[in-house]
Amino acid sequence: MLVHICCSVDSHFFMEKLQQEYPDEKLVGFFYDPNIHPYSEYQLRLLDVARSCKKLGIDLIEGPYDFEVWMDAVRGLEKEPEKGGRCEVCFDRRFEVSAHKALELGETSMTTTLLVSPQKSQEQLKKSGDAFHASHGVEFIAFDYRKNGGTNDQSRVSKEERLYRQDYCGCIFGLTLQRDQQHRLTDEMFSPLSKQILPASIEERLELYAKRMDLEDANIPYKIIRERFLNYRLMRASVKIKGKIIPSYPLIYSTINRTRTEGKIDFELNGQHFLNREEIRFITLKTFNALTSSTYLNTQELMFNTLDVSAEIALRLHLTKSVFNTSAIVVVDEIPTSKITLLLETKIYEDTREQLIIIN
Repeated sequence: MLVHICCSVDSHFFMEKLQQEYPDEKLVGFFYDPNIHPYSEYQLRLLDVARSCKKLGIDLIEGPYDFEVWMDAVRGLEKEPEKGGRCEVCFDRRFEVSAHKALELGETSMTTTLLVSPQKSQEQLKKSGDAFHASHGVEFIAFDYRKNGGTNDQSRVSKEERLYRQDYCGCIFGLTLQRDQQHRLTDEMFSPLSKQILPASIEERLELYAKRMDLEDANIPYKIIRERFLNYRLMRASVKIKGKIIPSYPLIYSTINRTRTEGKIDFELNGQHFLNREEIRFITLKTFNALTSSTYLNTQELMFNTLDVSAEIALRLHLTKSVFNTSAIVVVDEIPTSKITLLLETKIYEDTREQLIIIN
């Protein structure tokens, strides 16, 4: 039987139940989810599904990530709510590709782990599955593992197996609608030009869960814990001198009272040049290199390939002597002598993140 897989939280419990009830049935997992966005989130869910299938002894096939085809299929349904018309089209697309894969493999039946998700309509799923049974000849089997306390059992299994528990369905439209309703920043969609891995970003979680698999392969005990912290995102920034933008790089957690301010350098202290407004500081790239043991040739190079977040936070602490300081600290090639116009739009907000702890 071909089992279309959406995520490990749904699939691990679902396929465990299938193995228990149909011990003679060979299950083949098929991860086909072009709706998942951004691509780093897709990679993270696939990574955890691969770990789950390995634990269960189930072969896994990855389908194509044809995101553009999926976007064309749901065009015009962007504002539909979850369980609405967009979801139905999304199911149809994924079932069609899954049915073709089943035929290619010589399978006569298929199912989907979406059936166990409390966020999905079983009626919608069964309708789409039955339609493809009629058109493709691949029987769709709608297992209901939610009943008789199944949803609680699924939650228990996901915790016991330490699965990646995502907090949105996967598609960009569901994500933006959910974050709007939560009055939260859609920080999953941030991708810095600097290539920096941001705190609590999908990329950070991807690194964490990949390391988790390495620890498991080496039989090293670990815990994944959650912590609350103040997160930061830079929306946009620029420095203008005489109307011309110059290369500049604001350190992480740099903020100002307004989005835009102007001023001139007032004084210098220990390599930091203070603007005469809003406690804004400028340092030269030479100072930045010296304090971080870096070898950047110019600020533009720094802008597109910067240090990791921990190194920037360490530099900020060295310069300000305070873990609570959020003054703007901006790196430039040379300290301007003319009037400076600084544009800096940022967000600081309460957030949570996961940490991987090795147990000695």
